[in-house]
Parts: sequence; C-alpha cells; structure tokens
Amino acid sequence: MKERIQQLLEETISQLKQRQLLPANLSAQIMVDKTRDKTHGDLATNVAMVNAKAAGMKPRDFAQMIIEHLPTSDLVEKTEIAGPGFINFYLNSNWLASQVEQMSHSATLGVQQDQHQTIVVDYSAPNVAKEMHVGHIRSTIIGDAVVRTLEFLGNKVIRANHIGDWGTQFGMLIANLEDVAQQQGLDPTHISLANLEEFYREAKQRYDSDEVFAERARNYVVRLQGGDEYCNTLWRKLVDITLNHNQSVYDRLGVSLTKQNVMGESLYNDMLPGIVDDLLQRHIAEEDHGATVVFLPEFKNKDGDPMGVIIRKKDGGYLYTTTDIACAKYRYETLGADRVLYFIDSRQHQHLMQAWTIVRKAGYVPETIPLEHHAFGMMLGKDGRPFKTRSGGTVKLVDLLDEAESRATELLATRDTDLTEQELAEVTRTIAIASVKYADLSKNRTTDYIFDWDNMLAFNGNTAPYLQYAYARIAAIFRKSAIAMDSLQAPLYLEQEQEIALAQKLIQFNETVHQVAAKGMPHMLCNYLYELCGLFMSFYEACPMLSAEEKLKQSRLQLAALSAKVIQRGLGLLGIQTLERM
Repeated sequence: MKERIQQLLEETISQLKQRQLLPANLSAQIMVDKTRDKTHGDLATNVAMVNAKAAGMKPRDFAQMIIEHLPTSDLVEKTEIAGPGFINFYLNSNWLASQVEQMSHSATLGVQQDQHQTIVVDYSAPNVAKEMHVGHIRSTIIGDAVVRTLEFLGNKVIRANHIGDWGTQFGMLIANLEDVAQQQGLDPTHISLANLEEFYREAKQRYDSDEVFAERARNYVVRLQGGDEYCNTLWRKLVDITLNHNQSVYDRLGVSLTKQNVMGESLYNDMLPGIVDDLLQRHIAEEDHGATVVFLPEFKNKDGDPMGVIIRKKDGGYLYTTTDIACAKYRYETLGADRVLYFIDSRQHQHLMQAWTIVRKAGYVPETIPLEHHAFGMMLGKDGRPFKTRSGGTVKLVDLLDEAESRATELLATRDTDLTEQELAEVTRTIAIASVKYADLSKNRTTDYIFDWDNMLAFNGNTAPYLQYAYARIAAIFRKSAIAMDSLQAPLYLEQEQEIALAQKLIQFNETVHQVAAKGMPHMLCNYLYELCGLFMSFYEACPMLSAEEKLKQSRLQLAALSAKVIQRGLGLLGIQTLERM
C-alpha cells in the first residue's frame, strides 16, 4: 500500500514539474507512513512540508496542489490536508477486499517472486573437532531464515557453511586421534569420538605440556599440508565426525543446512599461493620484514599510518584474511554470485572490510557485486554478560535445546489438554525449538539480546508459543465448522473496523518479505506476524464467525483462513513449524 501511494505521489510531482507548476530541478523527498490514529486516515505523507521551501510555496498550498493533480486510483477513497500540511489518505475498502481475495487465491499469498539472482549466503561456520555452542546459534538461524526468504522470492541461493577445517591445530588433533585409537585398540580411521570438546581439550593440553607430542604434531601439520595420504585420511575422519555431530544439531533445530553445503577453509587452500603472487606482481602487496603485506590507506593504525594487513607470514603460512580474499573470489568467479551475504559476528567487521578492500583493489569481485556483512550482536544472560553455564563454561547447543524441551515439558504439564502422550511429546518438542529460535529471530540482529527462558516460552507477548497458538486457534475454528480453508470462494465484505485493520495488515505480507530479503533482518517478519496475530485476536473477539449470517460467515472465515496461511508461511520462512493443536 505504501509503495502504491508513493508511486502516485512520484507521478504527481513529475507531472507538476512537466507543467512547470514546480521547479524542474526540484528533487522531492517522499515518505509515506501509517497513521497512528485511524481518524486521520490509513496512510499519511509530509511531502508538502518537507519540499515546500524548495518549491517556493506554503506547505498547505503545496499539499492542495498535489491533491488536485493526484491521478485517479481505485486504492484511494479520499484525501485530506491536516495540520501544517500533512496529506492523509483513506483507502478504499472495496479495493482492499479485492486485494485480500487475490491474495487468498495466490499460491504465494500475494508475494511477488520476481527475483532471479544467484545469491551466496555464508552462515553457521562452526569449527572442526569442537561441539557447536550457543555462539553459533545466531549465525545459524538468522542466516537460515534469510536463505529461506530469498529462495521463496525466486532466487537461486547457494548455502555456504564456511567451517574451520584447516590450520595448524590439525597436527595436534591427528596425533591425539592416533593415541586415543591405540588406547582403544582400534584403527584410527574407524574410531568414533563420544565427546568432541573433551578430545579437543586433551589434545591442546598435551600440545602445551608435552614437547615430544608437540613435535610430532608439528610434523603432522607439515605432512598434512604437503598432501600426505595418511594425515589426509585422519584429517578427513575428524572432519566427518564433526559434520555428523553438526548435522544432528541442524536437523534438530530445523535448519536447512546439509553436508553438501559445507565449504570449509580447505576448499580455498590451493588458491592462496597464486593470489599472494598475483598481488605481489601487481604491487598491491609488498614484502615487509619477510612477510607479505598489503598496506591499506583506508584503515589507519594508532600512529595514523596506513594499516598493514599480512596475507602471508614470514614462515610461509597464510592467514584468515588470505582465505577470505580467496573465498570472495571463488564465490564470484566459480559460483557466479550476483550478491554475497555473510552472517558473521559484528566483532569480525574490520577483518572482513580489510579483506574486501583488497578484493576490490585486485578486481577479483567487481563493485557491482554486493559483498554484505550482516553483523549480529551477542547472546547475553540476565546479568548482561555473555551467556554461560553456572560454572562459567561455554553452553553447548545440544544442552540448550535439551533444557528448552525440559522447560516446555514442565510448562505444558500445567495446562489442560486432550492430546495423546505421543501428540503432547511432539507439541512439546516443536514449541521448545520454536521458542529458542524465535527469541533470537525476533530481536534486531545488530544488537545484543538478553536470553530469558520465562519470556521465550510465554503464551503471550511476541513469542513463538503466542504465534503458534494463534494458528492453532484458527485451525480449531475450521475443525469446528467442518469447512476446508481452501474451499472458501464467497465475496469479501469489510465493514467492521477490526476486519479492515486485519485486511490491511494481511496485504503488507509481500512488502515485509521483500524487506527481510533486502536487509537480512528476520525480526521485521517476526514483528509483522506478531502484529498480525494481535489484529486477528481483536477481529476474533469483535466479529463472530460461525454464528454470523451466512454472507458474513463466509467472508470472515476467508479472512481467518488467509491469516492462518500467512502465519504458517511466515513462520515457515523463519524455519519454525506451526501446530494444528496445542
């Protein structure tokens, strides 16, 4: 709706300039917003007030001119000037009804699937030989929600799980894997590790305290990087063990990542020497005290001098920056990306900006291809500090999900239900996972947020259980009516204030989905769904459905059905399941 009104205003101002009623060089700023008070219409703009001075007119006179020349539209029932020069728009309820009817019969619920880009999305990115912990959850679920949204709009989306599967730490891990296998009397290529964290800690402790072990580990690093078959086999074993663990977490979370989406650091290893040589030959990089460095005037050190970014150490080793340069190059040249999104901790912003500055200088990725860092804040405990266990340790993701299910079980045990034991178990699991994900997704990703068990599992407020309950309530209405949602074909009548408000919110679904895709911010969809559910509840209380006369009954059931479909589709884009019964 806002976009349509904005287009009408743009057309009007363009016509006024052509007729020389406005200065030809006027660059009008146009903003359209929802009104806070419905007595002032549905939408309003301050375009006359903002641009009156540049037009050499009084704001109310400018507003009157716009109204008089506004093209006829079935969207607008009437306009009026308010206050110092606001223009208020009252929308036509017949037009609104027609939009809702079209949306009801649309397979995409009115969402325009008009995007056809190849988009690479980098998200999750855990390390090998470590269990996933709460620090991975934001990247994983925010990235996954945006991926689902981009695909829904018609894009070809390439999921890129950039795992840390290369580096000097693999020498100590291979050496420790050998020793653990020997203790168990097993071939190291056939061993399974029950506790990845314990295995990693043991390897690190031995590397730091046992020089003989450390020397063997360093030797294995050299052999691995040289392509030694034995070391490569054990490295692959460690990677596979980790991927299996990660996949079980992804499946439990309802995240769409699979092993086929893994693009680890090792993928780019063979590219690194050529990139460094190329940057040297083109004088983008230079040798400095034995290391290879790119000096960037765009970034200053504490003395105000161009910051030096090392891309190859003097011992010949490469750094994360080198890998990220290769990564961006690969995504453009090999994967054919039109757009690349990175869902990475905000603390990595400068690192990424430096890598991408080098990428642009080298021309590896043209300026026309967006490289976007969609940063996110931290998950904090109620004390405002990073979320930890009571003993101060890192919280494993599986432990967090276990506790969510335990708390959901306790909560649902206090509520009356006619569900079978098996049904209740499924409902409990679904609510638990949804609550953890939605608590994160509903927050603006750019900020830190407080993790609060009580709030996230509540059946009121902006929570997953509240949205799931709204959907289940609509499903219950249709079970009671014995009418299928897809069978409704009757005309829509929007007469009551609550019907109109619900209809207006429903047709904003297309705009909201496109905003999430453009900005990489799932909380916009969460806010939309929460407001939609609130408006549905108001509609439900004020507008009887099953007891209404047949014409109103069919119309209101159509509104309820579309509300359910939008809630279900919207939650689906967030990677959250709905429930028919709760």
